[in-house]
Amino acid sequence: MAKHRHRRHGPRSNTYAAQAATAPSLASPPARAEAFTFGDPVAVLDRRELLDYIECWEVNGKYYEPPLSWDGLAKSFRAAVHHSSPIYLKRNILVATYRPHPLLSRQDFAALVLDFQIFGNAYLERIGSRTGKALALRHALAKYMRRGIQPGRYWWVRGWKDEHEFAPGSVLHLREPDINQEIYGLPEYLAALNSTWLNESATLFRRRYYKNGSHAGFIFYMTDAAQNQTDVDNLREAMKNAKGPGNFRNLFMYAPNGKKDGIQIIPVAEVAAKDEFWNIKNVTRDDQLAAHRVPPQLLGIMPNNTSGFGDVGKAAAVMAYNEIGPLQARFKEINDWMGEEVVRFAPFEIPGLDGAPSPEPIR
Repeated sequence: MAKHRHRRHGPRSNTYAAQAATAPSLASPPARAEAFTFGDPVAVLDRRELLDYIECWEVNGKYYEPPLSWDGLAKSFRAAVHHSSPIYLKRNILVATYRPHPLLSRQDFAALVLDFQIFGNAYLERIGSRTGKALALRHALAKYMRRGIQPGRYWWVRGWKDEHEFAPGSVLHLREPDINQEIYGLPEYLAALNSTWLNESATLFRRRYYKNGSHAGFIFYMTDAAQNQTDVDNLREAMKNAKGPGNFRNLFMYAPNGKKDGIQIIPVAEVAAKDEFWNIKNVTRDDQLAAHRVPPQLLGIMPNNTSGFGDVGKAAAVMAYNEIGPLQARFKEINDWMGEEVVRFAPFEIPGLDGAPSPEPIR
């Protein structure tokens, strides 16, 4: 009998032993705190500084490529209103005070000023007669101009198959000096380009956000067991049709025998009130205006405070002294190259300010 009991309880004791052995593996591990970060650290000074040592590339032994993408600067020009508007303002003032010359028309001068402010380079081609007399000064688009390897030679390059060389010594190159190379000029606003692109990104994000209807978005949470799959599919289709244009629509839902909390609406579009859109727009605007050194009241910007920006006339006078005057002096370098006075300017005066006379009409 004892032997029989031993055979009966032997396997059961082995089963208990096996369960005891596997018990630690089935138990859940204790909870613990974890910490992690998103992304890797990015240095302020990265590999782009290597380009400062490369300067400008030589192409086919003919000309130098610019240190920056002129096409990128051209696209960035219209990326933000506070980047393009100050440039147009300075251009308009310079054109208004410019006194046209038979060799240089007002239209060519306006294009010259625009190129100089956007690219930091401006080019004029001297059109001469057979006897060597100057007939006209024609503007050449700085975006496609390349400085030749040999001194005094310039190329017009629209592509690797579309190249034209100007006559030696016939091109004036007006450039904004750079600290890393002396072949091409660079504009003064480069430090504010990140703010320009951030301003554009914020505007595009907000535009897409409103266009796709996400500003009226929510989570439609349904737990009511009384609903069947057909009703759920119909509701899903109705919600899809509420996206895009005309998204401000009412939705009717009839749920017989439904519970009180069987259908819940959880808003998720709080980003409209919590995002940093306005802060980004204001901060990047200030960065761009500081780079261009243009008072905000001259651009029609409304102040956020009650005191305002100050006297607009005094702000215009200060800008004329600090910005317009030096720009006029730069364009007078054309006179040194031509050997005669081609570029002349009238005084920049604001009518009605400190007894200034009204300007003569532009002819």
